[in-house]
Amino acid sequence: MINEVIFSNLLPERCSIVVGVYEDGSISSGAKKISEEIGEAFLKNLEKQFKGKTFLKTHSFFANSNEHSHVIAVGLGNKEKEFTRFELEKLGAAIYSGAAEIDKSVFVAIDTSDLKYPCKTAPAFIGLGALLKSWDFDKYKSKRNENTKLEKVSLFASDIKAVETCFTELKKLADGIFLTRSVVSEPANVIYPESLAKIATDELSPLKVKVEILETKKMKELGMNSLLAVAQGSENGPRLAILQWNGGGKEPPIAFIGKGVTFDSGGISIKPSDGMHEMRYDMAGSGTVLGLLKAIALNKLPINVVGIMAMVENMPSGYAQRPGDIVRSMSGQTIEVLSTDAEGRMVLADAIWYTQDRFKPKIMIDLATLTGAIVVALGHEFAGLFTNCDELADQIYKSSVRTGEKVWRMPMSEHFDKGIDSEVADMQNIGKPNIRGGSITAAQFLKRFVNNKKWAHIDIAGVETSSDNLFPCSKGATGFGVHLLYDFLVENYVK
Repeated sequence: MINEVIFSNLLPERCSIVVGVYEDGSISSGAKKISEEIGEAFLKNLEKQFKGKTFLKTHSFFANSNEHSHVIAVGLGNKEKEFTRFELEKLGAAIYSGAAEIDKSVFVAIDTSDLKYPCKTAPAFIGLGALLKSWDFDKYKSKRNENTKLEKVSLFASDIKAVETCFTELKKLADGIFLTRSVVSEPANVIYPESLAKIATDELSPLKVKVEILETKKMKELGMNSLLAVAQGSENGPRLAILQWNGGGKEPPIAFIGKGVTFDSGGISIKPSDGMHEMRYDMAGSGTVLGLLKAIALNKLPINVVGIMAMVENMPSGYAQRPGDIVRSMSGQTIEVLSTDAEGRMVLADAIWYTQDRFKPKIMIDLATLTGAIVVALGHEFAGLFTNCDELADQIYKSSVRTGEKVWRMPMSEHFDKGIDSEVADMQNIGKPNIRGGSITAAQFLKRFVNNKKWAHIDIAGVETSSDNLFPCSKGATGFGVHLLYDFLVENYVK
């Protein structure tokens, strides 16, 4: 993993050099500024050999130099292309991928003023992309990846002070993303409600985040029978972590609620064995809330934020809830359990009600790997966005464009809401067979516990992990949502 990102206008000693090449074969002006070190003849020859037609394509060449053994060419596409912030991050990720096995240190000789990005801090976002891509979960491998060498990335910057100031904040954001990726990646024998609650306490309490942990007895007193019904089949008891960052005086907080099913077997409605090992990722919503609060606290954002991590393990046993059970939620509404595998919404029902009742937040946003149906609808590039507020939808969507953590707004309607009416209780936990639209009926279920607060639900079931280059990360946990919601807060609530 990269352990140092610096910004400079001087070429370091003993490093490989990254140059940008456009699709017409011309080289970014940053490389021309160091032509004495690598030779003009070499640059002219490189122009003949490499065309940057494919955006972000990389190729390495021997430089025949004692100090600078390789030149790594990265494609920049059309000269007229306007880069977005996320594309700068993906550029950094591509640079890391192209350089990771070549050298311990690289200098990125790309003058970002050529990239048509309207801000002088562009190198900071390239550095962030390289840093995010370099993170890898290999702690359980006896032999770690010895081919990965890259430890230091230096980037050309004209206004070094401004770029360093920007990157200082981004680095702390990355620390939050890495925490999310770490806990989401861990196996279920390591991450279970009690251990995840302890991680939240250990990570956030030193950062002056107030952490409360509710256990079974307190949740019973509060009437959280919907959450407890999911947890009752497991020997690992549930936890509700309440994380409070008070940086904004007496303003009502903004609340984030995360589904934290640390392993989802499906319960009595047990899942097929094929792919069940991936159900350790079912706590990604809580993992996102954890990483977001860390990023907020590290950067000391002047706002009030509440994070709720609702953590259970859904297991089959003689104590597990059964299809046909009826439970009374904290709100007083009753739920007929038709599938014990539709457990996430039952966990969130009590967590959402508790949040709105205790904290009276400005808005509530929940995150959950809630439905396979959202993956059918949107694949692995977009998360599903459901909300009762058009303004909130617009704010989250704009943040998704800026950060590349994409969301797509999904419909909600009375038709789908009626699809969860039960004949024997107030509602059932899955939609009627003729309704379909499983991700929508799940969102309608959650809406019944919002109590008219401004609210958004983000279904991250298709984006919490990745096996391709949609996100600047290695294969595995993406940390989706931390960057998105951090940007949402900064752009809309930080004065």
